[in-house]
Formats: sequence, structure tokens, C-alpha cells
Amino acid sequence: MDRTTTTRAETRPRPTAAAGAAAGRTTPAPQSPPAPHAPHAAPAVLRERAARVLAANWTGGSTVPSRELYPHQWSWDSAFIAIGLRHLSPLRAQLELETLLSAQWADGRLPHIVFNPSVPLDAYFPSPDFWRSTTAGRAAGAPGTVQTSGIVQPPVHALAAWLVHLADPALSRARAFLPRLHPRLAAWHRFLLHHRDLGGAGLAAVVHPWEQGMDNSPCWDAPLSRVSPARPRTFRRADLDHGSPQDRPTDLDYGRYVRLAADYRDAGYGAGAAAGMAAGRGGTAAAAGLATGGFAVEDPSFNALLIASEHALARITGELGVPATARHERAERLTRVLVERLWDPADGIFRCRDLLAGGLEGASGGDGAAREGVAGRTVSPGGAPTTRRTDTTEQAGPGGGTAPTGQADRTGQARPSHWASAAGQRNSTGGAPTPRRADGTERAGPSSGIPAAGQAHETRQAGPGGGTPPAGQAGRTEQAGPSGRTPTAGRADGADRAGGGGGAGGALIGEVGVTGLVPLVLPGLPRDIAAALVRTACGPRFELGGRARLVPSHDLLSPAFDPQRYWRGPAWFNTNWLLERGLRLHGERERADVLRAAVLDTAVASDFAEYVDPYTGSGCGARGFSWSAALALDMSVDMGVDMNVNVTAGAERDEGARDE
Repeated sequence: MDRTTTTRAETRPRPTAAAGAAAGRTTPAPQSPPAPHAPHAAPAVLRERAARVLAANWTGGSTVPSRELYPHQWSWDSAFIAIGLRHLSPLRAQLELETLLSAQWADGRLPHIVFNPSVPLDAYFPSPDFWRSTTAGRAAGAPGTVQTSGIVQPPVHALAAWLVHLADPALSRARAFLPRLHPRLAAWHRFLLHHRDLGGAGLAAVVHPWEQGMDNSPCWDAPLSRVSPARPRTFRRADLDHGSPQDRPTDLDYGRYVRLAADYRDAGYGAGAAAGMAAGRGGTAAAAGLATGGFAVEDPSFNALLIASEHALARITGELGVPATARHERAERLTRVLVERLWDPADGIFRCRDLLAGGLEGASGGDGAAREGVAGRTVSPGGAPTTRRTDTTEQAGPGGGTAPTGQADRTGQARPSHWASAAGQRNSTGGAPTPRRADGTERAGPSSGIPAAGQAHETRQAGPGGGTPPAGQAGRTEQAGPSGRTPTAGRADGADRAGGGGGAGGALIGEVGVTGLVPLVLPGLPRDIAAALVRTACGPRFELGGRARLVPSHDLLSPAFDPQRYWRGPAWFNTNWLLERGLRLHGERERADVLRAAVLDTAVASDFAEYVDPYTGSGCGARGFSWSAALALDMSVDMGVDMNVNVTAGAERDEGARDE
């Protein structure tokens, strides 16, 4: 989300482990959590106030984060908003996701902003005339009927879609909500697992700080230092109209964000690089860096949310009558790769990996060779070598479906439907007819369709992208490889299996933030790693259950920490919602209850602020912020069962929802 509002603090070298110990900054075992306290407002009051916020920010087809500051639709905001909206109106929650997904590109990406054409261009920057999606994004399949940005945000959408379905399964089935969303969600995951595997190990990389969602985190300081900023006079910062420059990025920092986005736009939003990778002409992070302006990072939170959504997408697939074992297995394999690539056992936290930092020529395998770690420290790769993907199968686009008749877009006007797509025909997003693989079989293209209304799901034994299977394979179940591809001929287990910590090496980033705790949401996380994350969250770096009211966005011990500067220290409601979910998933019910009570208390007291001081809970940024209201509403609903994602494909443990 390019909603950065802070200046990056001066970054000094991280203290060594020895220095930290000398300063008394060892990480003790967490103390017993204090007893949870009641929120200021009764649940009915919180519900009423949250409902007012969401109603005020509703535009007719989607919800803006904030009317004044952020007057368009943001991608991961809408996913979190839908999770809360389902308790007020399952129909509105479904429309929220449908409106966003209607702007999907033909290559599968979900843009991080869908622009409202009724909003003046100078009300927000970067505006549609900066992104130029319909022209600069044409080769990548940008829709021609709506203006969007060209970068992405964290993939929370399948998880949101599944929870929205659970809120009212009868309504969902009556509207064919999941059948229409499934192919688009599958294509979205496929885009990330194919086109964004810049390190070659299976994880998705972000090519701009705004893509990761934690816009100006100190974790990005080192990678951004390589980027030459755009000249200040070449753009006008609308963000300075809404707040003090002291709370927002310097022109130097913002110039780097603009330069990265402009370079990515001018390179066709990665269309050329993706074509080269598909044709086997490359795929290394170093090559991708030339097209992305010099920023390529594997982030733990981004990938954890992708894995969690893979589990959710497997549930959706199962609801549609298609076996989902392959998706669950892929999620479990990606969890192992996440641990092997990003886990720092010395500090008990996941770190970001800068793929363009030194050591790109020495990618590690599983042969015992050490890979480059933090500040020169080596970290054992600990795993089997990665089997590098060489096939180019199943390069599918977003898939189609039919939008509800007369559905209104975010301006309240009936929007042209580019959901409908007959098999093998072009759709209105410019998708090409179904192409063929080298072995002569068909692969799903950008227009891969779904069954017509009323058609039995069982007749569409969908492949990993949700498209209709090739002729002669109608009975084939979803046998997808770890990154969404159909296995190469002769490889029943999938030729693109992600293994140990292989792929482009790069270097782990020294700064750590809440992004390193978010993998706690993963059901397949090893118990010792989950326990270590809880210790880190409760230790002096994040003070869960201690001095901090809510979990901060950045390491409290870092010189770069600032309690009121956007993602450089303040606490955010979406990350605390994720951590509460993760704590409960891994059996830390008391700590989850304490955090839940603190979130509800702080949400009401701060008037659903955009973010808060982690120590005092005082509100910062916008008030009446949509995802703050939506997620507080979700947490306020008593749980009948835990919101656990399926642990394994073979153990179908129910995933409950906070349903009314």
C-alpha cells in the first residue's frame, strides 16, 4: 500500500549478539500473560461504531480505507475489510472481493489499487496517469475498462473469500460466489508462484516496498539505498496535503519509491521478464533486478499469507467438488522452503532476504555449503537441494466467470462485465485463446472459463489454475506441483518441487519487524519454531503481554524504531489480528485472549485509528479506518471454534469462522 507517511530514521549497524548480551538485551522466556481485561465498549457498542465506519466508507461496490486520505480501493485492505463485513452483510463482503477481482490483469496479478474514476487526479498520488495501466500494462494484460496500479499487495484474498463463504454458505452457493472467484484466485497465486519466484527456490519476491504492505519499514532501508531517487520536481506529493511533513517521507525517500515504480512501469510491468522466464531465457534475481529497478526481496509475511491462502484455496477447491490434496501439499512444501530460506534460529525470527545483495553467483544448495547470513554470519541451509523448475506448463491467466447481473461498481454505476469468458475465446481483458504446451496438450490461458450457472462442479475437474482440463483429461484431479503447475510428463510428483534453501542466495536483512512474526499463522510451522516465535514476540523486541499495548511493527531495540512513524514502529490492527490468530492456532489461548482484549480496547479508544502508538495506544494517521473497524468487529464476535486453517491434506480439521 503506497500510503507511506513517515521519514526513514537514520539506520545504524545492528548490535552484535555479544553486544546485546552485554547490554542486558538477551531474550528471556516470556512471563505468564496478564489476565485479559474487558474493552471500553460493550460488544454491541463496538459493533455499532464499526458498522458506522464501514457504512461511511462504502462506495456501492467496495470500501475505501479512508474517504479523505485513500479515496480508492486497495487490494489487501479489501480482503481484511471483507473479513469484518461478513458479520454485517455477507453480500457486501462478497461484492467487496468481486469488485477487486474484476480488475485482475490477464497475467493473473491483482493490482494494489483500483482507481475510482470519479476522484480527481490530484486527490491522490501516484494517480492513474502515473501508472498508465491501460497502455504500459497492455503487454501484461491490464484491463482496458478500469484504471489500476501495476504492482501488487499481500495475497490475503483466498483466505478472505473462504471466510466470507463460511459466513453464509447458502447465499454464497446461490450466487455461485466461490465458482466465480476460484479461477481468479488460482491465477493470482499462479502469478506469484511463477512470475515472482525471482530467487528460484519457490518463494514469491516483492519488487517494491509498497507490495509488501509495510511500506516504509526499516527492513527496506538497505535495499532502497541502492535506488537512485526521482527528482522531487518531477512529481507532486499529494500526501503532504493531509499531514505534517515531519510524519511523512523525505523527498529523498519518496523519490526512491517513485523511481522504482516508474522503472517497473517503463519496463512493461515485468511482461518482458516474465516472457523470458517462461521461455527458459532466465529467471535469476539479478536479471529480474534490471527490470524491477534494483529491488527484489523475499519477505516472510508476504509468503506466509500466500501459504495460508493456498490452504484456504484448497478448501475452496474442495467445496467445488475437486480434490485439493495437491494444494495442501504445496502449501506444506512452501512452508518448509520459508523456514529454510528465511528462518534465523539465532534470533528466533524470520528475516527478509534481499535477493540483489552480494553473493548472487553463489546460490546455496543442500550439500552442506553455508549460505550468506546476517552481517556476515553463516546460516546452515539445512535441507535437500532445490529441484529447479525448467518446465513452462500451466501458465494460465485469471480465469473467468459471470458477474451478478446489474452489479454496481464502486461508483454505483453498472460496470462492464469482463468476468464472462467462453472456453477458448478471448475475453474483454484481452486474453488470448487457450495456448498449447510443448507436449501438445492445452494449457489454461487468460480466459480460462468456469462452468455455466447450474453446471455440476464435478464435470469440471479443474487443474491448479481453475480452468477446464484438456480434452481427454476430464477425470484428472488437481495434481499441481508446488508452484501451481501441472507436473511435467513423467514426473507424477511434480518436476518443480521446491526443496531446501536453494535458489539465488542474496543476503538476509539485518533489521527485523513484525513481518518476521506473521508466519505464526501457518499450521504447518514446526512446533519448535512456533514456540521460538512466541518467545520472540513476548521478549524485549516486541513486548507482547509486556510494556507494549499492541505488538509494534518494528523491533523495539532497533535504532530505527519510532513509535509514531507509520511502519517504523507503530502497531497496526491487521498485523495484530494475524498474530492473535496465530497464537490461538498454536495453542497460546491465554496470550491470544490478552491480545484480543487489547485490540478491541484500543480500537474503540482510538476511534478505529489507522495505526497506534504501541505503548500508549494513542491513535495516529486516519481515524475511522476501514480495516481497523472491520478486524475489530471480527475479533469481537465470540468464537464457537478456532479459525484454524487445515493442518494437512490428510487431516481435514474444520476451519471455523467467527460467525454470527
